Amino acid sequence: MAHFFAHLRTITKHRHLVIKHCFKAGIGTQGLFHDLSKYSPTEFFAGVKYYQGNRSPNEKEREEKGYSTAWLHHKGRNRHHFEYWNDLNPKTKLYEPVKMPLKYVKEMFCDRLAASKTYKGKDYNNHESLEYFRRGNARAKMHPETADLLEHWLTVLSDAGEAAAFEEIRKTKEY
Repeated sequence: MAHFFAHLRTITKHRHLVIKHCFKAGIGTQGLFHDLSKYSPTEFFAGVKYYQGNRSPNEKEREEKGYSTAWLHHKGRNRHHFEYWNDLNPKTKLYEPVKMPLKYVKEMFCDRLAASKTYKGKDYNNHESLEYFRRGNARAKMHPETADLLEHWLTVLSDAGEAAAFEEIRKTKEY
């Protein structure tokens, strides 16, 4: 039962941070609908079962089962995840990354920032999100223009802080 409430607090804290960041990014209404699927039975109860508090429960579920039912459910319903944006290229007949619409790249930035703050807690600093992006393999799985834009904003966050990053995001009208 302790994990039930701890997971609920974690996902709600994360969601509220994303909403706050989305308003700063100029996509406030979109933020209000962020990650509602995390409260669905498929995602929520897996989150409770694999809760650790310092990282996504999806990682633990994946380690144990070889896949994450919660993540498979989540990425198919939330367009701010680059994994959602893969489709069959009619020319190559291969599944390839698609350039994400700008509003979802903005939400992805807000999501990554909130996740870093949520999981790092008092140890968070403005370099966390960029370091996490560069450590992982997301760039290789994203459309190059989407990856470049996200990395640019994360670099502004790292080098100049949140206010500068959100100013840059608000002024970006297309890419």
